[in-house]
Amino acid sequence: WYQRRVRGEFLSFFLIRLTLNMSHRKFSAPRHGSLGFLPRKRCARHRGKVKTFPKDDKSKPCHLTAFMGHKAGMTHILREVDRAGSRSHKKEVVEAVTIIETPPMIAVGVVGYIETPRGLRSFKTVFAQHISDECKRRFYKNWYRCKKKAHMRTGQKWA
Repeated sequence: WYQRRVRGEFLSFFLIRLTLNMSHRKFSAPRHGSLGFLPRKRCARHRGKVKTFPKDDKSKPCHLTAFMGHKAGMTHILREVDRAGSRSHKKEVVEAVTIIETPPMIAVGVVGYIETPRGLRSFKTVFAQHISDECKRRFYKNWYRCKKKAHMRTGQKWA
């Protein structure tokens, strides 16, 4: 409010201040939330991917080197500590644990690699002859409109 005396009367005015910049905080305060979780948005893919594989031991036969899983949540457990010399030896403690969900995996193909001077390179991919419809749905964006012909010839080629 702004008051001004004109000819013996007080006139009141609103002072409207136009600002082009945003308002600011009067007092400093700690930030809300960790910056490690930025950007806050929906995940690009619900199903995770294997980001690193263990070193391959060539003396062993072919085997599964990774298994898919994703974090489903956290809970706590009550366990007995078995650490000699510790104050909590043979006592029960509550600890936080992570629940990792590992849905069943079905192998539908095999990828062969060859060594090159720049490292491993995929040489040949061989798919199974009979792939279930559950798996074929993952190869299409629109399942009910497609012709459902994914990997029909790749399995027959190497049979």
